[in-house]
Amino acid sequence: MSEFFSRLGFGFLWLFHWLPLCVQAAVGNFVGWLAYHLARRRKHVAQRNLELCFPEKNASEIQTLLKRNLQASTRAALEHGLLVWASEARIKKLVRFEDEAHLDAHQGKPLILMAPHFVGLDMGGVRMTAHTRIASMYSLARSAVVNRHLLHARSRFNQTLLVSKHEGIRPVIGAIRSGLPFYYLPDQDAGRSESIFVPFFGIQTATVPALSRLARVTGAKVVPAITRQLPGGRGYVMKFYPEWENFPSGDIEADTRRMNAFIEDRIREMPEQYLWAHRRFKTRPEGEPSLYD
Repeated sequence: MSEFFSRLGFGFLWLFHWLPLCVQAAVGNFVGWLAYHLARRRKHVAQRNLELCFPEKNASEIQTLLKRNLQASTRAALEHGLLVWASEARIKKLVRFEDEAHLDAHQGKPLILMAPHFVGLDMGGVRMTAHTRIASMYSLARSAVVNRHLLHARSRFNQTLLVSKHEGIRPVIGAIRSGLPFYYLPDQDAGRSESIFVPFFGIQTATVPALSRLARVTGAKVVPAITRQLPGGRGYVMKFYPEWENFPSGDIEADTRRMNAFIEDRIREMPEQYLWAHRRFKTRPEGEPSLYD
């Protein structure tokens, strides 16, 4: 039954992707508004994260930010049909590069594109595959239908190298060393065994320190790449930042702190576009209670 609904959902997205982007954005904003008023369970984690990260905001400000976040997230979800079926030309028109020189400076050299979980993450990833061949990692969803469509979306241009997390990190290391840019998503809770605790919005947060280790092992430069959703159906902007100097530093904890601080600064620039629905603070230091009860 779940596969039936997955097929039905992608059938809707196929029809939906033919609409002008301004119409898709308007529908996404409306459905997000409905979710804000009706989807209590979905709101809980996002609201709690906002309360934890922005204690200076009052209840009204948190609710306004929560509503805008649900609208941005829903719009991005409904635009997934574009990732699966839109032409290469439409994808390039949809997502505009900004400060592309920071990317071009490392062409053919080991490079890690550090891409945090903003709502435009997938748009940016597919836009990169339309620009050049890249490598990325993925986790399988429970639905075979979802896996088939999302893997197709991420690999249909330029023979993208997709590495399953079950395959481990070795194929990624080889790809980076060969000159393939690695589109790396660093900021989710992967559990205690894979993480160290460093501050994120002033909270000790389980954070995977792989960025520092990958840069050291491969000799890669780190260039942050963040995709911003524009208002009014005007598409997205994928901004490339200057490479990080003196990274890695030889101190994994300091490097991971630096990564979290950078992500935090970018979130403060557009807090409505971060993936607040993820339980980012789920894993706690020994003896600390859950922040979500």
